[in-house]
Amino acid sequence: MSDTVKDAEASGYTRTTAVIATSTGTDYGVDIRAGRHRLTADEPVSVGGGDTGPHPVALLLSALGSCTAITLRMYAQRKEWPLEGVRVHLAYEKGTGKDARITRRIDLLGDGLDEAQRARLLDIAERTPVTRAVRGDVPIVPVSRPPAQRKG
Repeated sequence: MSDTVKDAEASGYTRTTAVIATSTGTDYGVDIRAGRHRLTADEPVSVGGGDTGPHPVALLLSALGSCTAITLRMYAQRKEWPLEGVRVHLAYEKGTGKDARITRRIDLLGDGLDEAQRARLLDIAERTPVTRAVRGDVPIVPVSRPPAQRKG
């Protein structure tokens, strides 16, 4: 068991997800391991990257969109509501200075939902785990790092 897992358990938390992002070499490509899944992130060529994968903000938006869609599907299934699908449109927009925002439009697919069900699903979307994390409801806590590892 790793020290960070022990630290989490000692503090009353249970680790549910872990990801490792590794950047090596001189480019901006990042190898991401999320459980048994492998992903890649990179910067566009226009800023010096190789464009070998989505920009990190695109991955953030992907996490937000997929979490929103999954949460709404789960909720509708538990309630046995006739939700046929969910489409989440997201954009990261820069304003003046350091201002930025994320816009999100949710399309609830299917004609069987009534207005009260649609309103409830949109309300639930405001409290998904990734929505809460992006809004700053989830702290990012630095943990002690192990000694540097040598290659070879």
